[in-house]
Amino acid sequence: MRSVVIGGGVIGTLIARQLSKFEGEVILIEKREDLGQGITKANSAIIHGGYDDPPASLRGRLCARGNELYDRLARELKVPVNRIGSIVVARNEEELKKLEELLVNGQANGVRDLRIVGREELHELEPAISSVFNYALYCGSAGITEPWMVAIAASINAARNGAEIITGDGVVGGRVEEGSIKSLRLASGREIKNIDIVINATGLFYEKVARLFDVEVPPVKLRRGEYILLDKRASDLVRRIVFPLPTASGKGRLVLPTIDGGVLLGPTSEELQDFTPQELKTTAEGLYSVRQSGKELIPGIDSPQWYVKSFAGIRPESSGKDFYIKAACEIDNFITVGAIRSPGLTAAPAIAEYVVLELLPSIGVSLEEKRNFDPFIEEQTRIKELPFEAISSLIESDPLYGKIICQCNEVSEAEIVQSIRDGARTIDGVKFRTRAGFGRCQGGFCSWKIASILSRELGKDLSEIRQNVPESWITDGKVRERC
Repeated sequence: MRSVVIGGGVIGTLIARQLSKFEGEVILIEKREDLGQGITKANSAIIHGGYDDPPASLRGRLCARGNELYDRLARELKVPVNRIGSIVVARNEEELKKLEELLVNGQANGVRDLRIVGREELHELEPAISSVFNYALYCGSAGITEPWMVAIAASINAARNGAEIITGDGVVGGRVEEGSIKSLRLASGREIKNIDIVINATGLFYEKVARLFDVEVPPVKLRRGEYILLDKRASDLVRRIVFPLPTASGKGRLVLPTIDGGVLLGPTSEELQDFTPQELKTTAEGLYSVRQSGKELIPGIDSPQWYVKSFAGIRPESSGKDFYIKAACEIDNFITVGAIRSPGLTAAPAIAEYVVLELLPSIGVSLEEKRNFDPFIEEQTRIKELPFEAISSLIESDPLYGKIICQCNEVSEAEIVQSIRDGARTIDGVKFRTRAGFGRCQGGFCSWKIASILSRELGKDLSEIRQNVPESWITDGKVRERC
């Protein structure tokens, strides 16, 4: 069996990994230069408890299951998972009723460690929380992760179990015969033939990809969320994920710690008509509202000196208010995984299970488990997290561990070289794998060094190295050659 997964975000890569547990050929296609660079890289990075969505919905079912699976992913893929817990805060008894509804809903979804706390315990849990809040729904199973690392680690593991990972090349068409997709045509001109299954996990573009094969899916509805990232000086003010009461448009603008010690504020929720790269902009109005919402939860959180950067992400949904994960009626070997908004990251490992273990058999696909599937990858070396003796030993084995490229996050040249060998092809590819460029200076001092290392390791001229997308060149050539 030859299965093709289109889309290299956290959903697509985990589906590819799930498929690699079974006999057959697996091909993952991502049009961007690296994996996890769409919706996956620009969200709140939360492992939700699962108390918000209706039990009868796919979101409710798969969020609860996905939450459980993250402990296994942490062991097998060595991805960071920190179950710091979350609170949804309320001011008065009227708002307390909403917390009680969420509690009942969460219990129906099987959410673990879920309870309502009063004022005293709330302010013990979060000492810096605003004094106006008197109640909270506490969820101990909620946590945080690094979504892009989940995608990257899943792709590495899938590749080591036989999957082919294609980046920098997108699907532009295909050949359909007798109600089945037989081949796919890529932008590079490559044709993938003899296809048995196609899984459309293209995030914002699931509707456009479905149209290539005249498959009807619910129209995508896009929402932009703007965020502010604060540095580690803000970390003393927030210990857990702090939510306001949810609204019809989402879970609200929150405050939470990040895996590497920063603090994240946001997001907004702004409806968009269509996606263009320009829609990834932030706005003065949006960022102001994020700041104000953050201060309403944690009054001391708003210090301009703590600001590192702002960014925006776009999330897809449909009018159905649920995930859309279905086999096509028009074509018998095409599955769409679409409208994956929050809690999509949490649900991602469960979505992969659902697609492979339930949907594929439902359309007549028989699966044979591999006897030699290896679920593990090696833990990534981060010298910042190692004791001095271990670092000294590494430097003896490879002197590049002693050459620090990113001063903010203490990332060595050896770590950057390894990230390139694992698939990084751009400065952002290195950044998201190693955290080089994630620090206070945002790559101001290390980006050109990383570009030079990419040039050397890939055998490319420096003018060919990109920040992320094909048009994002760092240099346009050598000045002396133009004079």
